[in-house]
Amino acid sequence: MSVKITSVAKQLPKYNRATADILPFLDVWLSGQEDRFKRKVKKIFENAAVDRRYSIMDPEEVFTKTSFEEKNDIYVREVVGLAENALLKSLEKANLKAQDIDYIITVSCTGIMIPSLDAYLINRLHMKQDIVRLPVTEMGCAAGVSGIIYAKNFLKSNPNKRAVVVSVESPTATFQLDDFSMANVVSAAIFGDGAASVVLSSYENETGPTIKDESMYHFFDTEYMMGFKLTNTGLQMVLDVTVPETIADHFPKIIHPFLEKNGLSIQDINHLIFHPGGKKIVQTVEDLFGSLGKNIDDTKEVLKQYGNMSSATVLYVLEQFMDKNPSKGEKGIMLSFGPGFSAQRILLEW
Repeated sequence: MSVKITSVAKQLPKYNRATADILPFLDVWLSGQEDRFKRKVKKIFENAAVDRRYSIMDPEEVFTKTSFEEKNDIYVREVVGLAENALLKSLEKANLKAQDIDYIITVSCTGIMIPSLDAYLINRLHMKQDIVRLPVTEMGCAAGVSGIIYAKNFLKSNPNKRAVVVSVESPTATFQLDDFSMANVVSAAIFGDGAASVVLSSYENETGPTIKDESMYHFFDTEYMMGFKLTNTGLQMVLDVTVPETIADHFPKIIHPFLEKNGLSIQDINHLIFHPGGKKIVQTVEDLFGSLGKNIDDTKEVLKQYGNMSSATVLYVLEQFMDKNPSKGEKGIMLSFGPGFSAQRILLEW
């Protein structure tokens, strides 16, 4: 029995600004800082390879001093609607109704809400009362792929069922106004908000790429590299400068054994569906894939248009490939990295 991805859809928040339009807000934020530091921060924003980003709040709100409670209230208020719209779009693409879903996984790490997001969606859309639900809250950028892995394993054990993975993230709600560390600056320069939804099925007659294999790869002793620290002012970004180097060091172990297990090499892969963590990580992986004769142009384009939306971003890349309708037999590999530190991989075949 096979498990297929039948549709992917995204939903963008209502506010958006070009990076050039955000620079004046930096002047206000950085007032009182040394001129050299101001120039450095602006250069980071200008060179982040992000042309535009979307947000659940306008820039004035982002750069206003608010409490954790106030920012999280905005997160709770806005993400439910974003998630609902993304889910409805993915259902429409698959010609399904909300009541056709048997398993719902919601993914988010940029705010806190209990009951979790899935409970709100079940009530708003009157989904099945016996639907199985799983909120995933602490896997960061890797969680979009992780959610698909969990959904696939559920469907593999349950024929003729459908699952949905809904990712919604608002990194702008975690911006720390009084934190001038490089981690906060870099995250502000590369991150944006967004939502996406993926429908999966174990019905044999439904179409879409088949998940041929999936695997997680865990880096030992790297918990310090990426994540959030919960402070009185909110979720403070943790982002170590060694992340790109660490990925490069582990890359052969992440890719080649996984493909070899499936009787494949990188030359057999037609599509690289890679999470755009940021310019340096993209450059690192582009160099590694480029030496193997491959490109990650779609990944770079998503980063340019939307920024890094944490767990949702790789699903934007996946949607681009799905919309191209790859030919039968073509293969793709999904890859994302997240706190832990870990890499999540999925092998697809159209």
